[in-house]
Amino acid sequence: MRTDSLTRIRRRTPRIPLERYPAHLHPVVRRLYASRGLAPEAAELRGLDGLPPPDGLPGMEAALDLLEQALVEARRILVVGDFDVDGATSTVLVLEALSAFGHRALDHLVPNRFDFGYGLSPELVEVAARRDPWLILTVDSGIACHDGVRAARGHGIRVLVTDHHLPGETLPPADAIVNPKLPGSRFPGRDLAGVGVAFYLMLALRRRLRSRGWFERTGIAEPNLAELLDLVALGTVADVVPLDPVNRILVRQGLQRIRAGRCRPGIRALLAVANRDPRRVQARDLGFAVGPRLNAAGRLEGMDAGIACLCADSEDRARELAARLDALNRQRREIEAAMCREAETLLDLPGLGDESLPWGLVLFEPGWHAGVIGILAARIKDRWHRPVIALADAGDGMLKGSARSIPGFHVRDAIENIEARHPGLVPRFGGHAMAAGLTLASADLDVFRAAFDEEVRRCLAPSQLEGVIETDGELAPEYCNIELVESLDAAGPWGQGFPEPCFDDLFRVRSARIVGERHLKMQVQHNQGGSRLDAIAFFQGEALELARNGMVRLVYRPDLNEYLGRRSLQLIVERVLPEEAPVIEA
Repeated sequence: MRTDSLTRIRRRTPRIPLERYPAHLHPVVRRLYASRGLAPEAAELRGLDGLPPPDGLPGMEAALDLLEQALVEARRILVVGDFDVDGATSTVLVLEALSAFGHRALDHLVPNRFDFGYGLSPELVEVAARRDPWLILTVDSGIACHDGVRAARGHGIRVLVTDHHLPGETLPPADAIVNPKLPGSRFPGRDLAGVGVAFYLMLALRRRLRSRGWFERTGIAEPNLAELLDLVALGTVADVVPLDPVNRILVRQGLQRIRAGRCRPGIRALLAVANRDPRRVQARDLGFAVGPRLNAAGRLEGMDAGIACLCADSEDRARELAARLDALNRQRREIEAAMCREAETLLDLPGLGDESLPWGLVLFEPGWHAGVIGILAARIKDRWHRPVIALADAGDGMLKGSARSIPGFHVRDAIENIEARHPGLVPRFGGHAMAAGLTLASADLDVFRAAFDEEVRRCLAPSQLEGVIETDGELAPEYCNIELVESLDAAGPWGQGFPEPCFDDLFRVRSARIVGERHLKMQVQHNQGGSRLDAIAFFQGEALELARNGMVRLVYRPDLNEYLGRRSLQLIVERVLPEEAPVIEA
C-alpha cells in the first residue's frame, strides 16, 4: 500500500517580472503575486469601485423585468436554494435584499438532499406549487434543471434561474437565466459563486429601482448592499471557486466587514464555536471553520438550521443555532472517519497495489452516508492523487455519487463524455472541473467504473498521477518574522486558484515531541542560520521519528501565535519530509 502519495516538491516561479509590481509591496508579496500571475494593475484593486458593473451578466435585463414586476405588483416570490453554504448564503442574501427593497411576499425552499436531491426537481416543484408563488427564483442551481423548470411552467409559475455552474448543450426553458458562464458571456467575473451572482443581481435591481424612483415613491431608505458582503465572502470561499480579481475584491471586502465587527450574529457565533478570532479572520477560517459547520446541516439533516443561523437577529439565538451546527459537524466528522477507514480497506485489497490501482477510482459501500460522500471523495483524492467518485445507496435501485478531481482532469466533462458513449448510463449529472455530482443505476456500477477508468486514462498521462506539493520555494531567514505574516494577511485573500503562501526549507530540528496525542511540536532552526523557531505539525505525530533524525525539509507557512498578550512567530507545518525529498522548479 502506498504510504505517501506526495512524492515531490514543485516550486512556483514568477510568471511576471517582479519590478512591474508597486514598490511599496513586501518583496515576498511581489514574488507571490508574480508566481500566481496576478496582473500588476490588479494588485491594487481592493475596493468595491474595482468591481465590473453588472451590465455584462447575460440575462440580466429579463431578470430585472421579472423582479420589478413582482415588486410593483406585490407578487409572491419563492427563493429556491441549494443545500450547501453557497446555496444558503445566496438564499439569505436574496431574501434580505428583497425585503430591504420593501417586498413582503417572500418565501424560501431548500430541498433536503435525501428526499429531493439537487436543484429544482419536478418533485420539489410540486411542494413549491402548494405555496402559490408567482415567481420561483433559483439561487446556486437551476441551470441543469430542465424537467423542474418545465414542471413549474406547467403550473403557470414563472422561473428566474440564477446559477454559476456550467450549462449543458441546451438551457432550461426559464423566463430568464442569469449565469456568467452562459455561451457568449463577456462578463469578466466568470468564476462568481452562486452568492456572487445573487449579489450582482441585487445590485442591478437596486439600480433599476433607483432609476424608476421606487425608493422615493415608497419612502423606503435605499439599502446599503455592502452589508451583505459577509455572506458573499463566506459563500464564495466555501464553494471553492477560483479567487479571480472580482472574487478577491468581494471576499476582501467581506472579510474587512467581519474583522471590523460589522457582520451578522450568525457568522460571529460560528467563528466563536470554532475558536476563531473575528478580528483576525482569514479566508481559510471561512473555508475550514465556518463553512463545514454550515455544510454539516445540509449533509446530515437539512439546511434549515444553517439558514436560520445566518438569519438570526440576536446574539443569543445565533449562539444557540451555532452550537447545534457545531454538534452536527462533530457527528459528521465521526461518520467521515469511519467511511474513510472503509474506503482505505477497499483500496488495500490484494491486487490493488499502486501499479494495478485504477486511474479513476469509483468506490461504493452500501452503508455509506449520502451526505458525506463528497468529503470522502475529496479525502481519497488527496490520499491517492487521482480522480475519485464515491457513491451511496439512493434507494429504488439507484446510486448517488460525488466526484472530486485533480488538476488536468475536468470531471464534469468526463462524465458527459461517458454519457455520450453510453447513452442512459448517467441519467443525471452536473458540476464543474474539480467537483461533480451524478446518479446511476446500481446495476450499471461495474460498467460505469470501467468507463470512468478508461476516460481518466484517455485524458491523463502517468506523470499527472504523481503527487506533488506546490510551494513558493525557500524563505530567507531575515524574512521569517511577524512583519511578513502581517504583509501576507494584508495581501490576501488567498484560496482556490490563488493558493495560500506555502514555503519549503531545510531545518535542523532542535527538539520534537508529541502534544495532544497526534500533533508534532518542534523547535527548529533554518539551515542557513537565524534564531530558533516554534513549529507545529497538526495530526502528524507519525513524523516524530523522521524529525529526530535532525535535518528535515519542512513545508510550512509562517503564522502569528498570540498567547497571554504576547505575539510570536510560529511555523504551521503542512508536511515533514526527509532532507533528500526531491525539489523541482515549476
